[in-house]
Amino acid sequence: MKYQCPKCKTNTRFYQLSDTRIKCSRCRIRISPNKGRLRIDYGIARKVISEFVLEHSTEIILSRVKISKNKLLKFLTLLRIVMTTAIPKAFEGIVEVDETYLGGKWINKRKHVKLRQKSKRGRGTSKQPVFGILCRSGQVWAELIEGVEAEDLQPRIEKQVKKGSTICSDTWRGYTGIAAKGYVHRLVNHGKHEYSDRKGNHINGLEGFWGYLKRKMAAKGGIRKSRLHLYLGEYVWRYNHKLLSLKEQENMLNKLIFKHIWSEN
Repeated sequence: MKYQCPKCKTNTRFYQLSDTRIKCSRCRIRISPNKGRLRIDYGIARKVISEFVLEHSTEIILSRVKISKNKLLKFLTLLRIVMTTAIPKAFEGIVEVDETYLGGKWINKRKHVKLRQKSKRGRGTSKQPVFGILCRSGQVWAELIEGVEAEDLQPRIEKQVKKGSTICSDTWRGYTGIAAKGYVHRLVNHGKHEYSDRKGNHINGLEGFWGYLKRKMAAKGGIRKSRLHLYLGEYVWRYNHKLLSLKEQENMLNKLIFKHIWSEN
């Protein structure tokens, strides 16, 4: 692997030192090129992926695979990062869009979270908004967002959905004006308990994904907000590949992770 000096930026010639470090031939800075790099045996990684596909807990994986807990947690994090890069291509045809919130019930919130919310004059919500797009072919795309207004939702629709597609949504104001941007817009009014217009226009597929996602998140017993995007990426990937056999899912993850670890060495 070619290294670039962090100080010179352009130089790639180094001297090998006896303490495993390398020294830049131009500015003489000494660096550790492998610092922070995850080193894991390929066979061990395959075993971990096999257990991960089965959704086994960290403790179960540790009991079945010879690996340290610290290295396992790092590898699982890297695996989830890789899964978030497997983004579906731009959708077209009939597409469903919707937003939801992720987070536990108020009664289960930690004390400091409740106090912080009450100091803002009201309970409000500390939940994380999520925006999703589902193509009728079964593929889904989802992303954590800051807000649920038009400026938050519509740029993501324009980026992920091809012009001319039919977009099905509820009557939330964040979708107002989407027809003027080159889409056919169909609405279902959940406020009037309308979940389909009997012409194939609905967002039931995406509602089904939200249910799946929340059940999986709840089973984790609590996820730090800083890591929420990783688990979202994981379950989007699992949902998009649910029709594959476990062996096919393993092989796909092996190929993805191989590019990020062994192909760089």
